[in-house]
Amino acid sequence: MSPESNMFVMIALTIISAATPLVYAAIGELVVEKSGVLNLGVEGMMLAGAVSGFAVAHVSGSAMLGVLAGVFAGMLLALIFAFLTLGLRASQVATGLALTIFGIGLSALMGQALIGIAYEGIPSLNIPYLSDIPVLGPLLFQHDLLVYGSFALVIAVSYFLKYTRAGLIVRAIGDSPEAAHALGYPVLRVRYLATLFGGACAGLSGCYLSMAYAPMWVESMSAGRGWIALALVVFATWQPGRLLFGAYLFGGITILQLHAQAIGINVPSQLMSMLPYVATIIVLVLISRDRGRIRKNAPASIGQAFHPTK
Repeated sequence: MSPESNMFVMIALTIISAATPLVYAAIGELVVEKSGVLNLGVEGMMLAGAVSGFAVAHVSGSAMLGVLAGVFAGMLLALIFAFLTLGLRASQVATGLALTIFGIGLSALMGQALIGIAYEGIPSLNIPYLSDIPVLGPLLFQHDLLVYGSFALVIAVSYFLKYTRAGLIVRAIGDSPEAAHALGYPVLRVRYLATLFGGACAGLSGCYLSMAYAPMWVESMSAGRGWIALALVVFATWQPGRLLFGAYLFGGITILQLHAQAIGINVPSQLMSMLPYVATIIVLVLISRDRGRIRKNAPASIGQAFHPTK
């Protein structure tokens, strides 16, 4: 390949790597919010998944067991959140913020003995013939399974919400839990399951960070990605297809700092590190101006507690 093609492939691969954890975390939160629950603890669940997945993978030598451990850790924290907010009627906003703080502290405590330990990372696939195609081969056929899984998950969630009866029930509960309960649907059970799914996705996102994106454990290695994932859901106006586009857009902004420094652009590294978060604020301001689209797609009962009287 020519130097220009090599540069293009390198940039594209780094964007894909940076976007994948955002896709997992955001698509899980999208389903949670579609059911009418607002979980602000994505960052904490990601870190719990990252440290658990890395620890189990390091001890067992199995990437699959590591991924399962990360998913379980994310679901466990999500279960705590669901019990407090759905069972004990605690504030969803306050509990979500507490969950993030708890996840940050817990992961730092669990990961003290893991700092400085190297891990070979999740292996990439090598598809015969297809992986050798110039440009397209590295772009499409040389990723690990978690990258392909992120695309499959977005497609599956989109189909589930739009074309299945269960997806219709989730959306109905998110829009009007009282009406859904009157029709006989188990509102709290559906919200529990949606919250657990969001926790599993956040844990999977953390696993990708510590086992593929940067195969090591570093305290607070999510670096605010959980908050960006929350903003992505609003940016996408609760639509999975737009969420995928937004994740790759933010992924590109995230790695911009690396390539800007590589080509010699004299910009302070601290300023470049701010770009993803500045872009998040700008996007949210612009999206908030289109209130009609937000009202059309946002779950009407998001963040509102519901407790059946019968």
